[in-house]
Amino acid sequence: MEYLVCKVSVHIVTYNSSDHIDDCLEAVLRQSYPIEQIVVIDNASKDNTIENLSKWIDKVQVIQNATNNGFAGGHNQAIRMTETDYCLVLNPDVVLDPDYILNTIKSLTIHNQAGSATGKLLFKANPNHIDSAGLIINKARRAFDRGANQTSDHFQQSEEVFGVSGAAAMYSRHMINDISLNGEFFDEDFFAYKEDVDIAWRAQLHGWKSFYEPSAIAYHERGWKEGSRLSKPLFVRRLSYINRYKMMMKNDHLSMVLKHIIPLFIYEVLSFAYALVREPKLLAAWSSFFRSYKDLRQKRSMVQGKRKVSIDELYRWFSE
Repeated sequence: MEYLVCKVSVHIVTYNSSDHIDDCLEAVLRQSYPIEQIVVIDNASKDNTIENLSKWIDKVQVIQNATNNGFAGGHNQAIRMTETDYCLVLNPDVVLDPDYILNTIKSLTIHNQAGSATGKLLFKANPNHIDSAGLIINKARRAFDRGANQTSDHFQQSEEVFGVSGAAAMYSRHMINDISLNGEFFDEDFFAYKEDVDIAWRAQLHGWKSFYEPSAIAYHERGWKEGSRLSKPLFVRRLSYINRYKMMMKNDHLSMVLKHIIPLFIYEVLSFAYALVREPKLLAAWSSFFRSYKDLRQKRSMVQGKRKVSIDELYRWFSE
């Protein structure tokens, strides 16, 4: 069995994660599949996260950053510290079933050009409902967790998906190396939010496939995402807003923008009107876009220069 010889590392980035990290690590250490290395990058937590991590120091490699490098920077740091065949990118508020790693690696080894895999993520507080069964994207370039809030008896079949949620994503090292830009797998210009969608889109462009495996189960706390939009910190709302445009700048294609111009136009008008009336402070995020415009153009050239699939083949994933 090919998957038994594959080495896997688990990468966790913490930031004020003291309420969750113990449960997360206990579940990681209960995995039925052997783990080569567990790396925790702490992004300058201000709570008791480091104290909690000290209990695990004989089993886990802990790196304390002096500043918060974001989800993207923290996980790139962990990726550079490992050389395993597969990397599980894991949120600290996720608890894995014992066979999560085993079943996602099985999925990756049986499919050609498989670069990423995810299991069925359920809400930790309400495990009868799905948090994510992979990622979907629509013609307005809005990405969502597939199956979110549907009952857990849905999505029982293994299948190809557009991409995988960064909450519990198994990535192939081969794909990581192939699609990284300037040594970065996750685009650090994103800091956090939509970096997993950017990876999914870029991987698809480069001919890699993503798979959903329902026998791999995990439970996600999900944090403030369950609250109202305005309950999220402003910097989070700004990142989520502007990173969509950065992702489009790098990965989209003019012919498909024109093909999908009606849903895009409708969404842009509504989005701008909403921001102008309800959240005008969101619009300050455009300064980040223009500051990084030159870099985005360079990254776009690199991404598009390595495109291996036809535009039509890629855009089959873009739903109504």
